[in-house]
Amino acid sequence: MDWNRVEGNWKQIKGKVKEQWGKLTDDDLDQINGKREQLEGKIQERYGYAKDQARKDIDDWYGNQRFH
Repeated sequence: MDWNRVEGNWKQIKGKVKEQWGKLTDDDLDQINGKREQLEGKIQERYGYAKDQARKDIDDWYGNQRFH
């Protein structure tokens, strides 16, 4: 998985992230700034997921995107 594309295009991609994880706030998205570990942490925090579940959700979401 090449997460660098997400980081490099975060301004365009964060709308898709917000669609997937609507509990994330705009401030959360600004703090995440494309960093996968930050995204995992915020998903855990907002949704009460375990780290493995957050990682799996991100992997599933990423695998369905057309930008990679």
